[in-house]
Amino acid sequence: MSRASNLFQLCQIPSTNLLLRSSKFPRATNKLPRNTGMNVIPVWKLYPTLCFCKTVQTTTYEVVNGSYVPSTQTKQEKEMKDKSSAKLDTVGAFQKLPMVMPSVDILHSALRKAKRVLPTKGIANIAKRERNRGAKQLDALMKELVVPLRTYLESFPKKKYLHPYERSLIELTLGDGNYEEVLGNVDALRKKVVSVGKEHASFCAKSLTKREAEERLTEGVKKIEEVFNHEAQVVDDLLHIAKTLRAMPVVDLETPTLCLVGAPNVGKSSLVRTLSTGKPEVCNYPFTTRGILMGHIILNYQTFQVTDTPGLLKRSDEDRNNLEKLTLAVLSHLPTAILYVHDLSGECGTSPSDQFLIYKDIKERFSDHLWLDVVSKCDLLQKSPVVFITEDSPDHEELARYRKMGPNGAMHVSVKSEAGLAELKVRVHELLTSQMAKIRSQNSNQENLVIT
Repeated sequence: MSRASNLFQLCQIPSTNLLLRSSKFPRATNKLPRNTGMNVIPVWKLYPTLCFCKTVQTTTYEVVNGSYVPSTQTKQEKEMKDKSSAKLDTVGAFQKLPMVMPSVDILHSALRKAKRVLPTKGIANIAKRERNRGAKQLDALMKELVVPLRTYLESFPKKKYLHPYERSLIELTLGDGNYEEVLGNVDALRKKVVSVGKEHASFCAKSLTKREAEERLTEGVKKIEEVFNHEAQVVDDLLHIAKTLRAMPVVDLETPTLCLVGAPNVGKSSLVRTLSTGKPEVCNYPFTTRGILMGHIILNYQTFQVTDTPGLLKRSDEDRNNLEKLTLAVLSHLPTAILYVHDLSGECGTSPSDQFLIYKDIKERFSDHLWLDVVSKCDLLQKSPVVFITEDSPDHEELARYRKMGPNGAMHVSVKSEAGLAELKVRVHELLTSQMAKIRSQNSNQENLVIT
């Protein structure tokens, strides 16, 4: 009979007939007393069976409708995938960033704590006690410097796990690649401190005399301090990044958001101050808004969000500055309703013809957003439209109508004279209510997709 058939027969034996070990019998023998009433198999014959079972258990299975289906992912991989997908669906990671200590404070705290480390009790030999103290202090100094750096690296999120809106904020606020570069430099500093600390702690532990141990301790502390100070700027860079990102406005994806869009200096910030709790800077020069500013509207006991965005100029996306790209990032990655502001008075510095072209581009690009057009500074409008020297003749019928009254259905308001503001608040409330229904419908559809 072949060996394979022996293995097959062995696998058919009931588990009650197998005896691997028993405290009643010596381990060095396979013999049993007679009349035990049990079928005994020598242990050496069981080893091939164990190996055979080990080789077949190579695939994980999950139970689906009472049957076993091969699974290509382990449980740990599934948890990691679910965790990463959950991160992608939410915002607010910047508010969870740790408080980064200045590099000077980290070093002084580490030196102070390391000096308080005492040698192990019970060492009578002076030389042994001193080298033990030196090695422990160097190891403590290294750890006190490394632990905060490792904590920062673990607490700052990977950019690929962030919401697309927050990824855009990092790139446009800090510069492309700067975030990853600073984190990489912090990790490099951590590794250098670990390497130097372990090396000098080892030197100190091998000292033969008390004096030699003291000298190596002093030399080790000086070397670790020198290495840390040489690269300490990266810690301060990380501190600046944490402050910058933590100051970013928090956007709730479940709360309807009104986003004010338009050319620079058309009156967006003034409307935000009028409609919401936000208090953006209002000045008579372009690009007053240097970031995303948030406010809130409370209407009929409901809270809504309002964002003031930097103005858009007439140019291609490749030529836009980071402020303009911030505006496009908000519209691209956040579920917002758009309040587009037009200024036909000639005060904003952007001609009505250029505003018309910008408006047509944004309207076409974000046509799926809920939309409300507003012509600001209506108290300054004249019967005849303002014509800039650089403008072509208004031979386009739609453009000619736009320069007189703005887009079809646009509201005319004035913050200065308060004309149309009451009606604007009503229209904004209706728009945000529709946005809330849209968000709930989208969330419901996503839940149905997950269930199916």
